[in-house]
Amino acid sequence: MRIDMIQQTLVELNGATADIEASALISTDGLMMASALPQGMDEDRVGAMSAALLSLGERAARELARGALQRVLIQGERGYVIMSASGTEAVLTVLAKPNAKLGLIFLDMRRAAESLARLV
Repeated sequence: MRIDMIQQTLVELNGATADIEASALISTDGLMMASALPQGMDEDRVGAMSAALLSLGERAARELARGALQRVLIQGERGYVIMSASGTEAVLTVLAKPNAKLGLIFLDMRRAAESLARLV
């Protein structure tokens, strides 16, 4: 049942704006907990990369005196990959379109991450 609630939260996040193309909740050790990813996308690879990047981002923010990490943002020519912590046990990863309104996505992600943290 809890997995169903996590899955529903991801589906709602994807539906919050047309700019969000996919989302996933990944444990901090890289295991996929739930996802709403496009067909054919390798969940194991997404999970491992998300956990590793968030961990590296946290270390960089700390060592470069930037304070607590808010999010990791990767911008490619075909869109964004955005990762943020969801509690201490999970990473929320979102794929967004190249012309996405990032402020709205950050707000939607923060709300979803808080909800998901309570379910994990």
